[in-house]
Amino acid sequence: MSVSVIDQIVSLTNDFRRQNGLPPVTLNPLLGTAAQTQSQNMALEDYFDHTSPTGVTPGQRATAAGYRWSRVAENIGAGHTTAVSVVQGWINSPGHRANLLDPKLREIGVGYYFMPSDTGTENWNHYWTQVLAAPM
Repeated sequence: MSVSVIDQIVSLTNDFRRQNGLPPVTLNPLLGTAAQTQSQNMALEDYFDHTSPTGVTPGQRATAAGYRWSRVAENIGAGHTTAVSVVQGWINSPGHRANLLDPKLREIGVGYYFMPSDTGTENWNHYWTQVLAAPM
């Protein structure tokens, strides 16, 4: 994924948090690995859910990436073609919005996977993941 797309999602997320009186989150590469894994797996394994078909959860993905967390949340999106669109989708979704505005979450990772020939049951082409967490 383009670094500029990662930076744009982090910037949009932090703008929204600041507008709501919260401090910004900081980019964490381990959370980025967890997020990228989720985006890629959703596309390649043909699902759109926070829990994989084999039962792997956002917390388990963060742990597998080497991140030690006390709190973790995940926002996923599919079909959005831009960072602005996916972040706006999260803002408009009550559950995802709550994750964005959780004051205990201080770090972020972003994942994006593009599958141009997506012919599965979940046919979205664009798969986005944002992992927000608080370290141990």
